[in-house]
Amino acid sequence: MRKVFIGAAASLLCGTSLGHAGGIDKSGQSVSALFQEGRYVEFSMGRVRPSISGTDVLSNPTGDVAGDYTQLGFAYKADVNEKLSYAVILDQPFGADIAYGGNPAASMLGGTLAKADATAASVLLRYKLTDRFAVHGGLRAQQSDAGITLSGLAYGPFNGYSVALDQDLALGYSVGASYEIPDIALRVALTYNSEINHEFATVEQTGIPVPSVTSVTTPQSVNLDAQTGIAKDTLLFGQVRWVEWSKFKLSPIAFATATGGASLVNLDDTVTYTLGVGRKINDTWSGAASVSYEKSSDPVVSPLAPSDGRLGVTLAAVYTHGNMKITTGLNYTQLGDANPSTGTPPVTRAVMTGSSAMGLGVKVGFSF
Repeated sequence: MRKVFIGAAASLLCGTSLGHAGGIDKSGQSVSALFQEGRYVEFSMGRVRPSISGTDVLSNPTGDVAGDYTQLGFAYKADVNEKLSYAVILDQPFGADIAYGGNPAASMLGGTLAKADATAASVLLRYKLTDRFAVHGGLRAQQSDAGITLSGLAYGPFNGYSVALDQDLALGYSVGASYEIPDIALRVALTYNSEINHEFATVEQTGIPVPSVTSVTTPQSVNLDAQTGIAKDTLLFGQVRWVEWSKFKLSPIAFATATGGASLVNLDDTVTYTLGVGRKINDTWSGAASVSYEKSSDPVVSPLAPSDGRLGVTLAAVYTHGNMKITTGLNYTQLGDANPSTGTPPVTRAVMTGSSAMGLGVKVGFSF
């Protein structure tokens, strides 16, 4: 029972759904539902309130540029037989909601906007090769859309440019392996998530509408999850997540033609580390705490992703009654200072300092 109680908190804490991660990473693409015992269903919701602000190089305040957002998730897992099981997982892996305040004619970035959403549905199989080794994998369908407006003196002739990318549905896959020793609640799981290639119907506004199709590839990623019992009713857990954001490019045809193939967004690869400990208090309650860290890579960032690195703390509590588990987590994340920049080579247009994010998440799971 130790793994059942504390594992619920560990799965919530190891995702990024409570924090504000690098790039436009949101859910963390967890596959933890695959490792639940028997038949299991869960619903999750997280609310994140980032606070990112600063001053442009003309001394204009940017306002709070990051919008609050809600994360929703669902998972269902069942066994086919003693060796084979499957899970259906719905999540929102990527997203952005950025809006700079200020007068576009008198500030560097005033009126710049970015809105992006992605929803994914994964169908995964897990096959136990032995009592300890297993492999898992399956398909992921992802629907995405986005809109961007470049506004302010920083963009020169592109001040007022906008682009809308209509919804597109595309397929990718996940594959991985795991090793377990249930008697000591030990599990190590490695999961690879493939790139997904979207072909968006696009309309650019450059004085006149320019319709086209834009190819965008959302990044591949790798999650390494681990946990082990370290004492009676005590679990140590952690995760390393790598995302290849450097290959995420957005170059609509009119913008690319005018800039020699430049991308509207330029991001760095991210590696996020999470380490935590959980403890069962009694048959009803257990709790956990974790720390997440993402190294600051380069303070020169895209105005559409205006932070660099993070350090966060999450606390979680699990209430269990019969076949129901309710996990609640609270996160505070300090976001790294950053310098939103434009141009080639990049020129700093603003300085963002003292940024942070607060997150609250709830997960309700039923075993039956």
